[in-house]
Amino acid sequence: MSASLSIRNLEPEIVGRLKRRAAAHGRSAEAEVREILRTALAGEPEPGFADLAAELRALTAGRRHTPAEVLLRDARDGR
Repeated sequence: MSASLSIRNLEPEIVGRLKRRAAAHGRSAEAEVREILRTALAGEPEPGFADLAAELRALTAGRRHTPAEVLLRDARDGR
C-alpha cells in the first residue's frame, strides 16, 4: 500500500537544490525525495514489538485505563 506525504513551507533554495539533484540522477523531484528518504531511513533499525510496547506504556503512563473484561462485558451486554 502506498501513502502520500505533503511537505509545506520548503525554502525555494531547498526546492531548487532538490530539482537539480533529481535532474542529475535522471529522476523527477518526487522520485528523488523517495530515494532520499529510503536512503536516510535504511540505516535505522526497525523497532521490535517489545520496544514499541514499552514506548506505548511510557506514552500512556498515568492514564486511567478500562480493563479489557469490562469493555468486553459492556459490548456483550449492548451498552
